[in-house]
Amino acid sequence: MTIVPVTSADLDAVEVSWFAALCSDDYEYLGVPEGRLRSSWTHCSGIVKEAEAQGFRNILCPSSYQVGQDTLSFVAGCAPITDNINFLAAVRCGEMQPIMLARTIATLDHMLEGRLTVNIISSDFPGEKADSAFRYQRSREVVEILKQAWTRDKITYKGEVYDFEGLWTDPARPYQTGGPLLYFGGYSPDALDLCGQHCDVYLMWPEPKEQIALRMKDANAAAERHGRTLDYGLRVHMIVRDTEAEAREWAEHIVSKLDDEYGKLIRERSHDAISLGVAHQARARELADQFGYVEPHLWTGIGRARSGCGAALVGSTDQVLSELEQYKKMGVRAFILSGYPHVDECRHFGGKVLPQMKTCQLNHAYGRVPAETPLTPLGSGDRR
Repeated sequence: MTIVPVTSADLDAVEVSWFAALCSDDYEYLGVPEGRLRSSWTHCSGIVKEAEAQGFRNILCPSSYQVGQDTLSFVAGCAPITDNINFLAAVRCGEMQPIMLARTIATLDHMLEGRLTVNIISSDFPGEKADSAFRYQRSREVVEILKQAWTRDKITYKGEVYDFEGLWTDPARPYQTGGPLLYFGGYSPDALDLCGQHCDVYLMWPEPKEQIALRMKDANAAAERHGRTLDYGLRVHMIVRDTEAEAREWAEHIVSKLDDEYGKLIRERSHDAISLGVAHQARARELADQFGYVEPHLWTGIGRARSGCGAALVGSTDQVLSELEQYKKMGVRAFILSGYPHVDECRHFGGKVLPQMKTCQLNHAYGRVPAETPLTPLGSGDRR
């Protein structure tokens, strides 16, 4: 299996993140909505507070046009109710005028005192069916304008989508010098080139490890073309129990009431339903055994009722730890985890697995800081 060099290859720690189910993506039985688990400020902020209490180092706040809450507003609301956890805010490029977006993110970064990271997303808008190359060009221009806004006094930019001349940026400087760390996922050549040139952490969805290694190799090559290196992240669901049998029983439990036709409807209503990454998740389900396992502990059943990340690591504490260690040896330095229901699985993983892992925050304000290191901001002029 190919081992890919990464920015944090010398760091004996990983960033372990949880997931705030802003998009009404929380169930006990997949595909069976429950009022108590619907996206709401009370429910989702409760997930955030539980994740922080358990010791998770970051939390992904996703974005959807169809359901749920506004991501950036939610992150802003969480600033005064948290102390240590980072926020990985999903931003759909083009949804907001980029200079206004730069100001909004900079404001959030100050509210969180540097506890902000950004997940860059390229997607269609409601009613839009844009060419993939155009969408990634739009995202590239947004990212380039953000970086100008965060590092220069004026923005001068001429692209295919945006054209600005000599616009003052004050007060768009973020708390973190140069702006928050940028996470990015995508499998097409345009996506890889954008990530390799401008982003910091390349995110992948769960597949057999041989495929993960190929994704990392391709992303690494794209970064090398621009004289850069990347960190690598894996977004995966989690079912961990004291024994493998108990974990497999819960996997069967959460799909026991799933209507496959309704599950297909859930997948197809997503704006990323036709993306290359989603196609690879579907392929993994096709390759799985009769119980849905494409590897001994990688279960694809969640993808029956979810677009995007569609597989879970299923097993005992030791088995899950072993799987995560294998990914770490491959070069993965960030894990974005979730489970159903999200608060309950957060406690399972937080109590059984997380205390046995050495964790850090991949964040410009703090550098790559091991969990036992006090989280003191470096100051506005410093950067590691």
